[in-house]
Amino acid sequence: MKYLVTGGAGFIGSHLVDQLLEYGHEVTVLDNLSYGKEENLPKGCNFIQGDILDVGAVREAFKGVNGCFHLAAIASVQQSVKDWVNTHRVNLTGTINIFEEAAKQNIPVVYASSAAVYGNISKSLLTEDLLPQPISGYAVDKYACELQAKAFGAIFALPSFGLRFFNVYGARQLPDSSYSGVISIFLSRIKNKQPLTIFGDGNQTRDFIFVKDVVNYIIAAMQNVSAHAPVTNVCTGKGTTVNELAQKLFSILGKVNIEYLSAKKGDALISVGSPIMAEQILKIKALVPLKKGLKELVDLK
Repeated sequence: MKYLVTGGAGFIGSHLVDQLLEYGHEVTVLDNLSYGKEENLPKGCNFIQGDILDVGAVREAFKGVNGCFHLAAIASVQQSVKDWVNTHRVNLTGTINIFEEAAKQNIPVVYASSAAVYGNISKSLLTEDLLPQPISGYAVDKYACELQAKAFGAIFALPSFGLRFFNVYGARQLPDSSYSGVISIFLSRIKNKQPLTIFGDGNQTRDFIFVKDVVNYIIAAMQNVSAHAPVTNVCTGKGTTVNELAQKLFSILGKVNIEYLSAKKGDALISVGSPIMAEQILKIKALVPLKKGLKELVDLK
């Protein structure tokens, strides 16, 4: 099979490309390198440096592929606050460009949504049947992508599958946003004997999932695409506060001071997902415990 991976030079995308090639598939990567790095790409993939906002580049990238994994995005709540319009264009208009080209050729799409769509819903476990309450431009656009997928399915029978990523961590992660990259930020500061900066009281709860587990979810989703446009969480179901995360890293690397600053706007307080629907549909579950994943990441760095 031949697959297109948008954002394939980025954090999650490059790990997906690695796995697809290992399984013997052909891979084309479309990435503008605004967040990704060409050195993340393994030998053997076809790299097109281009933008999902460029319809011509999208059309070229789709040539001869059997499926598309759409991961290209500005994946940052805080960036959407700073640059609302451009984030909207990339995350929503860019995704519509992908859906439109896929629909023309009846090519299935697995795309990245986000746990950010839930906002500050006060539930201990976030389930897919809850009505999203996004509280940032980034989250609004990710939810809009899900609705667009449903519309493309209803009108053009486009098969798709949306994945609400919770807090993914692992090698090659760029610490460009406060909580998606919090592990990378903390690792760097602890190793350099610098104090950690925590926004808020540190009791924000997150569901951290290792990137290798996420790749397994993504690949399994391609086998379950549907014009009904299903959406599931990609999570562990286990919550960890930012304070607890710091202590886990201290136990591996040694302790540094912590500085607490004012909480950032747009960040959810509790974000822990239920993995049950994904386990039922995709027949897989996250296998790497947080402490094991952290140890592996520390050893790699």
